[in-house]
Amino acid sequence: MQLNIRVADENDIPSLVEFNLNMAFETEQKRLNTKVLTSGVSALVKDANKGYYLVAETADQVVGSLMVTTEWSDWRNAVFWWIQSVYIVPEHRRKGIYAQLYTKVKELAKTQGNICGFRLYVEKENVVAQQTYQALGMHESHYLMYEEE
Repeated sequence: MQLNIRVADENDIPSLVEFNLNMAFETEQKRLNTKVLTSGVSALVKDANKGYYLVAETADQVVGSLMVTTEWSDWRNAVFWWIQSVYIVPEHRRKGIYAQLYTKVKELAKTQGNICGFRLYVEKENVVAQQTYQALGMHESHYLMYEEE
């Protein structure tokens, strides 16, 4: 399968919204507010300071995506890139699409010069995704994640 990996643009917003809706339901059985989600996706696509999405497309169909946001590390005087909102269309899973997206993230990081690493979070029960991340060179961190909404 021939894939084109590229930075998302405004034309990709409907696909990105659909992917996020699907991912939230598949992973957490959450139904997101489509209007809020569309505004959030649009805000990031239109403002590179917030981050960026990559999309994987084949035959002019977007079949996967991920989002990258930043975290400043004062300890390293550099930036971590957080990989979020990973989604691959079900019939295209287990075909190496995420690996190609991640490779593109790493290529883009090299051009920045101040990226000190890559981070992501994954559901504890999502063993398949964990195995994929490990196979690509990532390792489990010693940090736990806490949040308040």
